[in-house]
Amino acid sequence: MPFQETNGLRYYSFDIFSKAVKQAVFTRHGGVSPTPWHSLNLGGSVGDDPARVAQNRLRVFNALGSDPASIHDVWLVHGTDIVYADAPRPLEQPSAKADILFTDNPAVSLYMRFGDCVPILFHDPKKKVIGIAHAGWLGTLRGVAQAAVDGMRSRYGCKPEDIVAGIGPSIGVDHYEVGADVITQFQEKYSEDADQILQTRNGSTYLDLWTANAIQLQKAGVEQIQVSSLCTACNLGDWFSHRAEQGKTGRFGAIMAIA
Repeated sequence: MPFQETNGLRYYSFDIFSKAVKQAVFTRHGGVSPTPWHSLNLGGSVGDDPARVAQNRLRVFNALGSDPASIHDVWLVHGTDIVYADAPRPLEQPSAKADILFTDNPAVSLYMRFGDCVPILFHDPKKKVIGIAHAGWLGTLRGVAQAAVDGMRSRYGCKPEDIVAGIGPSIGVDHYEVGADVITQFQEKYSEDADQILQTRNGSTYLDLWTANAIQLQKAGVEQIQVSSLCTACNLGDWFSHRAEQGKTGRFGAIMAIA
């Protein structure tokens, strides 16, 4: 089953990854934060008490059986820059600004936070490399999924056909209405594929980030892709959604480590 629970923390795990990796996308259950961040808020910039956020972070690492000191995270900026985490991030140092994280070190746990944007998890079982990417509409437009595959190839010698990718919980097409400027940019980027990712209903246009990123991965040569098909806005009982909750909400977290 894709959903599991440990110590009261409910999380989603992809079926497509082997047991060579630990991976989880944590729901909002099992934390200590009050409303409107109820309860497993992992976002440190949404108004919650930093001490509660730190306690929540400790809980997710413990649930996955990872040392909290193994963390390597980034400050998300909706771009395509990559951090190659050769070691855990020294906690006294600020997080680098990037939207893609990779490691081949079993002593590192990759950690990233989300509120509606798409988590994309990567694993190359042959090169023993793992990664997480953050793909909102702007990152998707800028080609973050393609950049991640390119980074795996150039840094670790990965072959796209060996890469396994999971597209995680995020805002679904039914809830993601976009305006003319975004529509035009996606039509230009995706050209003949634009009809697959832009849906028009009752005079409004909606963006399908899952399909957009899957297309990027496929064109980059990735053949093994699993889409969770879990909409954050549809399932507020499990997920934080920045859009559905008008910005007054928390952030959920994704963790990945080599087992």
